[in-house]
Amino acid sequence: MPYLVARDLPAEPAGIRFRALVEHAGILPLPGAHNGMAALQAKAAGFAALYLSGAAMTAQMGLPDLGIITVDEVSFFIRQLERASGLPVLVDGDTGYGEALNVMHMVRVFEAAGAGAVHIEDQLLPKKCGHLNDKKLADARDMAAKVAAAARARRHLYLIARTDAAASEGMDGAVARARLYLEAGADAIFPEALTSAEMFREFARRLPNVPLLANMTEFGRTPFFTAAEFEAMGYRMVIWPVSSLRVANKAQQALYDTIAQLGSTQPMLQAMQTRQELYDLIGLNAYEALDASIVASLVPGPQH
Repeated sequence: MPYLVARDLPAEPAGIRFRALVEHAGILPLPGAHNGMAALQAKAAGFAALYLSGAAMTAQMGLPDLGIITVDEVSFFIRQLERASGLPVLVDGDTGYGEALNVMHMVRVFEAAGAGAVHIEDQLLPKKCGHLNDKKLADARDMAAKVAAAARARRHLYLIARTDAAASEGMDGAVARARLYLEAGADAIFPEALTSAEMFREFARRLPNVPLLANMTEFGRTPFFTAAEFEAMGYRMVIWPVSSLRVANKAQQALYDTIAQLGSTQPMLQAMQTRQELYDLIGLNAYEALDASIVASLVPGPQH
């Protein structure tokens, strides 16, 4: 159920809650949630934290994931997920929306919006999805400066540095970059687009005791692994970044095709969330009860 009033809200900042989840025993599963409804459904399924993907944000806006949306647009989605679920959210910060000062601005804005964690990556603009070819990498020292700026600007935000270097600089280059980013203040490392279990294990072996994040995106370069398998390979977090959007989009296309062909939605009823299921999930009755409790008129008593 969504949070309604101040006393319903978590007492601790989202960054502290996210850090505690990472440090707890076992791997932290972070399903992508592309809007408030997805956040509510993930929470109802039992997840303790969420992931907000840049690819999912841009796709639902009808745009490609090329780093062209703004900090304020991302903040709209952060507030939506946080308001709906109250869960700590790891946010895709792309390349930080500029250089060091821009990164500091991003961190402050994201924290104010309610984010629990952010990851920034070492690509140059226009950046690409990590599983595409011909990515252009920033100088490692420039990326380290961004990480240091983010660490300086944050209050509680958990900071993850993503490196896309494995594809072009190999394991040695990716590990060297990761170590530099950790020295600059990153709490964890996200090695993107590793292509085998051996690569995942090797990266973890060469960075012992470092919290690592794995990306289990579909239709990419990484083979399918379960959360338990990633944990066994030495990872503390795993994201499924665009899965919720992919499933929703596929179902939505089927709906539109049905209407176009038949002029009716009736064949799709079994695939639909019912009115009652929707109202239960968004807490309609709770909102109505709260509204009734605060708008009841009180007649003033005699003044004399």
